[in-house]
Amino acid sequence: MKRISFLVFLIFILIVLLNTKGQTNIYDSIKVGILNRTYLLHIPPSYNPASPMPLVIGLHRGGSFSWYGLEQMSQLIFTSNSSGFLLVYPEGIKYMRTRTWNAGGCCGYASAMNINDVSFISAMIDSLKLNYNIDTNRIYATGISNGGLMSYRLACELSHRIAAIAVITGTLEDNTYSCTPSRPVPIIQFHSVLDSNIYMAGGYSQGASGYSFQPVNYGLNKFSNINSCAIPPDSTYHTSGSTFYYKKHWKNCQCATEHILYVTGNGGHSWPGGVTGTYPGADPPSSVIKANNSL
Repeated sequence: MKRISFLVFLIFILIVLLNTKGQTNIYDSIKVGILNRTYLLHIPPSYNPASPMPLVIGLHRGGSFSWYGLEQMSQLIFTSNSSGFLLVYPEGIKYMRTRTWNAGGCCGYASAMNINDVSFISAMIDSLKLNYNIDTNRIYATGISNGGLMSYRLACELSHRIAAIAVITGTLEDNTYSCTPSRPVPIIQFHSVLDSNIYMAGGYSQGASGYSFQPVNYGLNKFSNINSCAIPPDSTYHTSGSTFYYKKHWKNCQCATEHILYVTGNGGHSWPGGVTGTYPGADPPSSVIKANNSL
């Protein structure tokens, strides 16, 4: 009885969440190969079918139970409402209750089974275009951790559809695929010097994956070389109370593309400016910068 009561309570909470006045949330699925893939689409109150609207793709961390884990920490639905963009939360493949993305060599079941998540995201975009007026020149991807790695993979393999990416506590892991973008892709990336799941200098994670990651600069340097950016990047240092952040800015790239890295002195493996304690063992978010302001 207690389990049934909890499920009823959970369903009630989700109904409230998905039916907030003036906005719409649709949980849907599409068939990709033999797999049924799921996602949640958030439609902000300002959406007008007669006018094209940008689309942001939000990619959850590895080990998340659902799309809701990313929404809890990032609060991207509020940003969607205030800034005026469609928001879609695709869900990674589920195994043993948790979900992962095949972002290269990492992570977990999706990588081990070589799940084609790039095809899923592309098919999802096609499906959404059939029913909503999406500005196809302004489709963006963002994600945290395994979702950040997946954002990089989309920039490499789906650059003809993805306008730019925002990577939170991630890096490029292109050891199992070829990173050959067909056009310059702008990148903004956020990381903390306290992140022990993905160290700034790379190496073996202290998190659940136990994976050996590339240095944080690896992806930015690679894309900067591809896009013929000025080297070295500009660097600026800022203090805020007792902590700091610094910004590295690769400029003068092809097609006026820019690559930006923000490194914070506080926070950890978390969404900068996000909500704290959204899952057991979660690091506190940085308080000196808000990742949502870049979207």
